[in-house]
Amino acid sequence: MKPTFVLLALAAALPALAAETPAPFDLSPQQAHIDAPRNPAAIAQIPAGFKFVEPGKFTVAVAGASGPPLALLASDDKTTIGSEADTARLIADSLGLELKVVQTSWEDWPLGVSSGKYDAVLSNVTVTESRKKRFDFATYRQDVLGFYVKSSNAITSIKEAKDVAGLKVIVGSGTNQEKVLLAWNEANEKAGREPATLVYFDDQAAATLALQSGRVDAFFAPNSLLSYIAATRGGIKQVGLVNGGWPLKADIAVTTRKGNGLVTPIQTALEGAIAGGQYASVLQRWGLSAERIDHSQINPPGLPD
Repeated sequence: MKPTFVLLALAAALPALAAETPAPFDLSPQQAHIDAPRNPAAIAQIPAGFKFVEPGKFTVAVAGASGPPLALLASDDKTTIGSEADTARLIADSLGLELKVVQTSWEDWPLGVSSGKYDAVLSNVTVTESRKKRFDFATYRQDVLGFYVKSSNAITSIKEAKDVAGLKVIVGSGTNQEKVLLAWNEANEKAGREPATLVYFDDQAAATLALQSGRVDAFFAPNSLLSYIAATRGGIKQVGLVNGGWPLKADIAVTTRKGNGLVTPIQTALEGAIAGGQYASVLQRWGLSAERIDHSQINPPGLPD
C-alpha cells in the first residue's frame, strides 16, 4: 500500500483536535532495542554462497512515506525508527546479521530490491498478484484500515455498510478505503439506506479541522497512521477496523528479490520471533497490536490488480 495522504503533515496538523497528551513513544535514536535470539534453523536456510549487499549485514530499505509509527525519524532527525525498522531488526538478529536501514522513497524500492541494492524491503508493501511475479514475500502484518471519530462523538462502532449510512467520511482518493466505502454505499442504496458522503481534502490541516469541528463524522484511513495520532495527540478514537483488501484479505510482507532464496530464512526468522514473543512486543510498542498475525506466510494469495 502506498500512502495517498501526506502522513507526516497529517500527524503534525492534529494538535487542534485536543490538548496534547504526553507521547507514549520513545523517539530517541538511543531507544532500547527489542532483540531476537539467533535462529539456527533460519541461518541454515540461507542459500549456500548467498551474498548479502554488505557482508555480515542485513540491508533493508524503509520508505519514510510510510509515516509514523511505521517509519519516522528519531529526535536526531536522521535515524530511522518505527515498527518497520524494529521488525527488520528481529529478522537481522535471527539471521545472525547486523541491521542496516536505508531510507528510501516509495518509488525507489522496486528497482532497488530487484537490482540487489537492498537485501529486502520493509515498507508497508501489500502483497498483490502482479507484485508476486517480480518479488517474493514473507508476511508480517495484516493490512488494516481504521475508522476514527472525534473523542466526544457518540459513534461507538463502524463495522459494515449500514454503520456509515448518512455519515460524512473523510477518505483518500484512489485508495483501498475509498473502494470499500463506494462498495458500502452501493449496498446501502440497494437496501434503501442513505449512502455515506465521501469527503476529500488535499490540505491535511483543513481535513483535521473538519473532523475537529464536527463538519465530518469520521476519518477512514490506514489504522497505523490514525492510531499513532490518537496516541500522541489525543482527541480522536478508533471505532472500527476493516481489512485493507476488503472483501478479500490483504497482507503486508517483507519483500525480496524473486527467486534468490532469501524469503525462506526470513519467514523462518519471523516465525521464531512470533513464537518467542519479540514480534508481539514490537507491535505493542508502536500501538499496532490490531495488525498482528499468528504465522508468517510465503507468497500468500495477493490482491488482484
